Amino acid sequence: MFLNYMIQVGPIQTTPVEIIAVFFGLLCVWSMKKESILAFPFGIINVLIYVYICFTAKLYAYAGINIFYFGMSAYGWYNWLKTGDNEEKIRITECSKKERIWNSIAILIFFIILWILLKKLTDSVVPVWDAITTAIYIIGMWLLARKKIENWILWIAGDFISIFLFAYEKLYFSSFQFLVFTIIAVLGYLEWRKKLVISEKHKANSD
Repeated sequence: MFLNYMIQVGPIQTTPVEIIAVFFGLLCVWSMKKESILAFPFGIINVLIYVYICFTAKLYAYAGINIFYFGMSAYGWYNWLKTGDNEEKIRITECSKKERIWNSIAILIFFIILWILLKKLTDSVVPVWDAITTAIYIIGMWLLARKKIENWILWIAGDFISIFLFAYEKLYFSSFQFLVFTIIAVLGYLEWRKKLVISEKHKANSD
């Protein structure tokens, strides 16, 4: 099959389908950094392709999380576009202390559930790491859809782990993608932090 045909990109062997997925993944994360609504359509294309890639690589939780991404991308697209009673769109905000605690608990719960499912129901060779990155991404995607700045911290953590996870599965081009994702996520956090500070100053002056 053409999409699974191996090609050489510099020192890395990959397939056409992986190159397409990486391309749209990079467009998605860069758009997120710029707080652009285009992040969601680019992301939808990326995640649908990665459902196929991850099932092929036996990264079942990753495949499942990409199905979840599809639904959350649709929700985030809607949430970023909708306006409130004052005709203002959703703005970048921080999680409260209570929200951070609940987010941490949710990550732990998702990790335990996914790890048990992967151990009992699949032939995954990396159930712990597959489960922990998936749990991190579930909450990260939820926070992104709500424009919470903490989403970037979770992307940084999950992407950094994924560099090694995908390299282990010999998906080197995807591993390189996650290296780039990690760098962009750091830049995204800094850019959103700057926007948040400006927004809070503007709000304080208005009050």
